[in-house]
Amino acid sequence: MSVVVLDFGSQYTLLIARRLRELGAFSVVLPGDSPLVEVERHRPRALILSGGPASVFDSDAYGPDPTLLDAGLPILGICYGMQYLAHHFGGEVKSGGRREYGRARLVRYEGPLFAGISGPLQVWMSHTDAVTHPPPGWEVIAETEDNPVAAIAAPDGRTFGVQFHPEVVHTDHGTQILANFLGVASVSRDWSPSEVLDRIVSETRSQAGRGRALVGVSGGVDSSALALLLARAGIDHVAVFVDHGLLRLGEREEVEAALRGLGVNLVVVDAADRFLRALRGKVDPEEKRKVIGQEFIAAFKEVARAHGPFAFLAQGTLYPDVIESAGSTKAAVIKSHHNVGGLPKEMGFRLVEPFRYLFKDEVREVARLLGLPDSIRLRHPFPGPGLAVRILGEVTPKRLQVLRQADAIFTDALKEWGLYGQVWQALAVLTPLRSVGVVGDRRHYGYVLALRAVTSTDGMTADWARLPYAFLDDVACRITRRVPEIGRVVYDITGKPPATIEWE
Repeated sequence: MSVVVLDFGSQYTLLIARRLRELGAFSVVLPGDSPLVEVERHRPRALILSGGPASVFDSDAYGPDPTLLDAGLPILGICYGMQYLAHHFGGEVKSGGRREYGRARLVRYEGPLFAGISGPLQVWMSHTDAVTHPPPGWEVIAETEDNPVAAIAAPDGRTFGVQFHPEVVHTDHGTQILANFLGVASVSRDWSPSEVLDRIVSETRSQAGRGRALVGVSGGVDSSALALLLARAGIDHVAVFVDHGLLRLGEREEVEAALRGLGVNLVVVDAADRFLRALRGKVDPEEKRKVIGQEFIAAFKEVARAHGPFAFLAQGTLYPDVIESAGSTKAAVIKSHHNVGGLPKEMGFRLVEPFRYLFKDEVREVARLLGLPDSIRLRHPFPGPGLAVRILGEVTPKRLQVLRQADAIFTDALKEWGLYGQVWQALAVLTPLRSVGVVGDRRHYGYVLALRAVTSTDGMTADWARLPYAFLDDVACRITRRVPEIGRVVYDITGKPPATIEWE
């Protein structure tokens, strides 16, 4: 039995599935317009309609197979999902009304969806359209100060709509709201990380067959766990670590030392010169990402010819990568990822992405079960394009050297202060700005370096980390003293949304 989440293009769709898994409920995500026969194949116990960027009034707006709404399944509509339910069943939805975005407060809430919750309830809104009147017979079960219809319930007591997003961490008791829905739907809650691992191993073995796998390794937890997964599953593989010259200080040596001792068949490719040549003169972040993606493919082609033949390429793509590259047909592109979107047909082997529907924390748990050392398993996320997307503007050897030094100082200080494990991700960004300062009684014109640290549970949303002032002072002093090219250090206090975690 499962909970089927129908995806209408929300940036948070798989976050819904993630929350359900945390609650022990098996969940699958399907396209929003999946036919009844496809949904039934997953033996659904309940149905959730996700949010999305569309309006129910758009000419190309789409909804679930109408027969699903009459199949007797418990249903929860979130944001666009609620608007669709209200519109479908004869309620009134107003287009382009008062926009709610960010935190809001429920001034009233009641019913089984809110069982066990009391006191002030902060929720996360992100919508323009709004339900102004529920369908006939439906009840309004929550309202905010600005929205008198923030949640609705059908007469059957098993169909609900909420205008807010219970799946994001910014909604107080959001997990409890989802748990209450599971309770109403009588969904069993026996899903576990070990079952995730068993399923992934089984599926990967089935896809691999007797073929050999080529896997790209960056040294981060995702690709390292994938290489270890192939080794533990007994799949013949070659793990390729491409040193593109955009790595952090000492990263290549650390990766080699860690993975070779785990039974991973590792091949290291020194490709720094070719990547830097390809990036010369490139300043647009999307262009930089695409150039890096092309060079990665070129490097893989060379390894495939030298060490092949290979049946497929395995990649450690995660769901946040997919949705930010518009993994859903209705999702908006935020930024391209070099490891999303498939391979040129002439490469001659299939693409396999065992972690494509997992979040970072889920991969870390899978990595723990596989036996990956904590030194790699608990490392902060690092983008595939490396420091190229942490240098705003053109990437040059000199600017890479400056950023590498500053990044290492920031990371080392976090560890020394015992703060590294308290933040989800920390990074340094070299801006193209220069700022006037005074060093040794002389005018100094140095780079402006931005530091960023965020707290998160899944990378889908994030808040800026409230690092101690004394720590920030210490880090700024260390960086400006040890890296003379940097004249000023600033700290980024923007959350996600509206920002992304990385600057590019």
